[in-house]
Amino acid sequence: MKFKYSLLPLVFLGLTACDVNNDLEPIVEPVAEVVPLNSNGLDLSNYISVGASFTAGFTDNALFIAAQENSFPNILSQKFGLTGGGNFPQPLMSDNVGGLLFGGTLIQGPRLYFNGTGPASLASLGAVPSTDVTTPVTGDVNNYGIPGAKSYHFVAPGYGNLSAVPLGQANPYFARFSSGATATVLGDAVTRQPTFFSLSEIGGNDVLGYALSGGTGMSQEGNLNPATYGPADITDTNVFANVMNNMVTALTSNGAKGVVGNLPYITTLAHFTTVPYNPLDPTADTDAGEQLAAQIPLLNNVYGAINQVYAGAGQPERSIVFSADTSNALVIFDEDARDLTMAITNTLAASPTFVPFVESLGLPAAAAPLVAQLLGQQYGKARSATSSDLFVLPSSSIIGTVNQDAAAALITQSGGLLPATLAGQFSAHGVTLPLADKWVLTPQEQDAIRIATDAYNGTIKTLADANGLAFVDFNKVLQEGATSGLKFDRYILTTDLVTGGLVSLDGVHLTARGYALMANKFLEAIDETYGSNFSAATDGLAKADDYPTNYSPSLR
Repeated sequence: MKFKYSLLPLVFLGLTACDVNNDLEPIVEPVAEVVPLNSNGLDLSNYISVGASFTAGFTDNALFIAAQENSFPNILSQKFGLTGGGNFPQPLMSDNVGGLLFGGTLIQGPRLYFNGTGPASLASLGAVPSTDVTTPVTGDVNNYGIPGAKSYHFVAPGYGNLSAVPLGQANPYFARFSSGATATVLGDAVTRQPTFFSLSEIGGNDVLGYALSGGTGMSQEGNLNPATYGPADITDTNVFANVMNNMVTALTSNGAKGVVGNLPYITTLAHFTTVPYNPLDPTADTDAGEQLAAQIPLLNNVYGAINQVYAGAGQPERSIVFSADTSNALVIFDEDARDLTMAITNTLAASPTFVPFVESLGLPAAAAPLVAQLLGQQYGKARSATSSDLFVLPSSSIIGTVNQDAAAALITQSGGLLPATLAGQFSAHGVTLPLADKWVLTPQEQDAIRIATDAYNGTIKTLADANGLAFVDFNKVLQEGATSGLKFDRYILTTDLVTGGLVSLDGVHLTARGYALMANKFLEAIDETYGSNFSAATDGLAKADDYPTNYSPSLR
């Protein structure tokens, strides 16, 4: 062991005895080749964007200055500006709070921010909007992105009529900068004489209202009169096709070139995929978990008799069973389910075990027929949720809570026989009270959205091809974001809420980084159709790190 280090002095001597140059040659970093932009003759001097909330830059459930500056059309205009593009004035809001006033009265609340656990309104931090619809935007406007606009709204006279805003008959965002009380969005946009235009997400709101409402509206297929539609209805595909054709014809009438984007399947967005179908966990170390665990014997007693009716009707898949060991599915109302109200009422009333059950609830035996009737009404169109059902994001705030209106109704229907405590126990959202239609998108409702979206997209692609316009398959892009994720520089963006980086805190609209990626997809499509080179040119595309995924609550 004494020879362990004996070679070290020899090595040291050997190194110092040689005449060695210990200065390392500097590493020369390769100079990136500068690739100049080439628009290949495209006239980008007057770019006009037409669309709905995505075009406006709507994010975190609001429109505000920073979001507008990071809108995908504004990003496009900045790239166009490197190769002959002109100014791109937008109808900027008055602040970074978001929300709207009308004559000093709040009509839309502030934007959302991330409070460390989830989305919350800036109103909770005392923020108040300062953008008043009655104060008009002055000067030219190139971004005709109108949040909330359905396809037929773009050609509807008076959609920007200021006096009609309080009546819900006009759009407050368009009312800020429309040219007059009878103006149309399309007419105002065409008046700006675009040399190049983008037409995006036309038709998105024609299905989004239906989806956000949990499918409470209806498909208006076959009805060609939009004036008779409800706000949550799906637009007739022929109405959409006619409007879209008129828009493309008008925007290309002076020879303008353009790029058109189709519609995503909105049900792949976080607003519809964040809330699981089976969130009722009795093993959770929370008050809610403990309360649910304690109620499981009673729940299975009640549902056991009802499940027999479901099975007897040949629908055992509707059975509602609670497990003490795992997360349980929600109980939902399904408007398309076979109505078994009378079967449940009659079966329970005839069961010899039902009277003792009613008495175990502290009610007299004479109340059995009434209780059977109430349970029949409550569960006649109920079923257990499955992984095929989707739940709108706001449902997360009410699941498991007592619906006080439903409890009061039970008390009234029972003639005061049901005590308040018992009525409350049978009125817990998604547990004992089937979750209402407005919170759930069933497979049938999802199909209605998909069918309409496919038809709209077919029209969009046909018109783009027929008019030689660039085309962006935004549907394909968002589906990739919802599955494998979208590579954007050093990031992989997904549609997951908060953490995905693509979709903002409202679960529907994009983040600034998401809009930058969208802008790049438009630029790539423009290259493919018109021979420009944004995709290859130096700084021809937006960079992910230049755009945030969340805005600070201090940004006002």
